[in-house]
Amino acid sequence: MAQILACGAAVVTLSMGIRHGFGLWLAPITQDMGWTRQTFALAMAIQNLAWGVFGIFGGMVADRFGAFRVLIGGSLLYALGLMGMALSPTAGLFALTTGVVIGAAQAGTTYAVIYGVLGRQIAADKRSWAMGVAAAAGSFGQFLMVPLEGQLILSLGWQQALLVLAAMALLIIPLAWGLREPGFHGGASVRRTQTLGEAVAEALRHPSFVLLTAGYFVCGFQVVFIGVHMPSYLKDHGLTPQVASFALALIGLFNVVGTYAAGALGQRVQKRSILVFIYWSRAVVITIFLLVPLSPLSVYVFSAVMGTLWLSTVPPTNAVVAQIFGVQHLSMLSGFVFFSHQIGSFMGVWLGGYLYDRTGSYDVVWYLAVALGVVAGLVNLPVRESAIVRPAAQAA
Repeated sequence: MAQILACGAAVVTLSMGIRHGFGLWLAPITQDMGWTRQTFALAMAIQNLAWGVFGIFGGMVADRFGAFRVLIGGSLLYALGLMGMALSPTAGLFALTTGVVIGAAQAGTTYAVIYGVLGRQIAADKRSWAMGVAAAAGSFGQFLMVPLEGQLILSLGWQQALLVLAAMALLIIPLAWGLREPGFHGGASVRRTQTLGEAVAEALRHPSFVLLTAGYFVCGFQVVFIGVHMPSYLKDHGLTPQVASFALALIGLFNVVGTYAAGALGQRVQKRSILVFIYWSRAVVITIFLLVPLSPLSVYVFSAVMGTLWLSTVPPTNAVVAQIFGVQHLSMLSGFVFFSHQIGSFMGVWLGGYLYDRTGSYDVVWYLAVALGVVAGLVNLPVRESAIVRPAAQAA
């Protein structure tokens, strides 16, 4: 268990740490290349959508053949995509590499794949806690990597900084060796009592799976809008890039606590209650942030509080999926739920750029983030966490 947690956490730290800093590249890339913010935002939106689409298929492959092969492929794609992000001469090629290639890479190196390993290899009475540890690692990656990325941009320039990150993404390959699973060696797969089609059909008929999926849309909308556009929002209001970099790092630092707490609490209280609290709290925190005068202090307080809620939806959401349906197809089913998250991410990041270019302000998207937080809390209230009852022939 220690090896799986250590290697899984390190992979998520690298993969999520790199992607959480992409907002720092918005201003230098658009200014240097003469592109609009919508151009950059569209590439980020495509990235999130590609992450969601490829996440489903990456989950299928990981469930069938183990996470090891998926992680190696994801690492290579990550390096290739970051090189393309640095060197693309046109907006179209930038959208292809930054959007599609990096999105596919993230699908193979983040939560759905790692959580599948945790679900299969860690006992149910420790599963939610272990997922909290992995999510906390992703948050620590944000705290660790975002200031580093900001410093790389300042010292090397934005293109060279991306090439350094491409080399760092290859470190996922040796870490993948620690996540090889018994039962998948030599291409063998774990015995299945359901086909892929049966598992998907069962999940889509289950009301709680549909409600979890709908709520996760809001999570993606909120966090990706804030993560990508907040640096530019702060710059528009006269705050320095260092404030933005430190704010994103604070979100990562405090989410280490938030995600770990959400995973640990999931062993003791209803996970739907945790999710309702998180979504409604986000709505309150964003509202207060918009009402108080903007200053470095208000930004740091907002980042710290929002950080405790940032990715803390991830452990309880995935733990509920495992609790209801078991772990045979956990990576794939987590991929389906995460696809909804990424549709929300697409809308949040794209609308941020689109409405800014049209109105010169992010206000409408901030208000949408508040309203959606209220809706997501309501959607999660009816979720039921009991294991599904199957006919004896299909029992896991």
